[in-house]
Amino acid sequence: MPETMQAVVCHGPRDYRLEEIPKPVAGPGEALVRVEAVGICASDLKCYLGAAKFWGDENRPAWAETEVVPGHEFAGTIEQIDDEAAARWGVAVGDRVVSEQIVPCWKCRYCLSGNYHMCAPHDLYGFKRRTPGAMASYMVYPAEALVHKVSRDLPPAHAAFTEPLSCSLHAVDRADIRFGDTVVVAGCGPIGLGMVAGAAAKSPARVIALDVADAKLELAKLCGADVTLNIARTDVVQAVKDLTDGYGADVYLEGTGHPSAVPQGLNLLRKLGTFVEYSVFKDPVSVDWSIISDDKELDVRGAHLGPDCWPAAIRMIESGKLPMDQICTHQLPLEDFQQGLDLVAEGTKSIKVTLIPA
Repeated sequence: MPETMQAVVCHGPRDYRLEEIPKPVAGPGEALVRVEAVGICASDLKCYLGAAKFWGDENRPAWAETEVVPGHEFAGTIEQIDDEAAARWGVAVGDRVVSEQIVPCWKCRYCLSGNYHMCAPHDLYGFKRRTPGAMASYMVYPAEALVHKVSRDLPPAHAAFTEPLSCSLHAVDRADIRFGDTVVVAGCGPIGLGMVAGAAAKSPARVIALDVADAKLELAKLCGADVTLNIARTDVVQAVKDLTDGYGADVYLEGTGHPSAVPQGLNLLRKLGTFVEYSVFKDPVSVDWSIISDDKELDVRGAHLGPDCWPAAIRMIESGKLPMDQICTHQLPLEDFQQGLDLVAEGTKSIKVTLIPA
């Protein structure tokens, strides 16, 4: 009889089940990792809820697959690894490691040009059968994976936060922030707080954080925000203009995933400003494109995953400069995955929800 383990398995939208499945086996050049912590991402929730981005609609085919263990932000300990993989990644049995959320093919035009995060096959942990995720007791890092060592002194949930923080830092990189800039970050969830910290590290003139929750805005201050504005009580477009001699912000980083945050950003940016979109949206978003072109000639940039930002994210977490205990609000056993999804969906009682497999 093969060894088994507990795992959450996706059978389709709103059909995730805790099951006993075979424990994975590491092949040549791979590593068997005991999962210590796995965060629940907003994209995990949107996949669970059936968003068209994952399951398709009349305009696009399905991207996510069923019979897959979810979970793409995680940390764990190496239990088995061969000499080839150990040498390639610079790790050993007993090391705590994270793996970048995408497992590149290393053969397509994007991988060959250094843009591995846009890999054509695009196998992400937790969404594709080739790359099962971390909502399980064990997982395998494939030979093509990108692996980084993380300090064992960190609590597991903090180590697993490397993934969302790397995403935030990539969005900040895409913004090309300058010293004199006014930077606005929309949303103070896990991604937005990382954006605030990353933007503050660039030493702009000011970082302004927006949210509807005062508690999250207070947390944004601890991450480096100079100004916080509650969008439920403040005309943030006018407030930003008042802070910038009527011009508007230089940079807007969107990290809410809420459709209203898109026109908000277009309206509060100055002419020739930069809009960076990171969020995954459940539904299509419509805007007046003349604001982007004829009105302001904006530079609109997308951002995806966290390429080349993982070492910086690890250093930032290990430095102790971030209020990680307040960011990682909930750690739940694996069997309580549904409660975790519900907490993320509810939105006001948590920041980062993490599952801790036994």
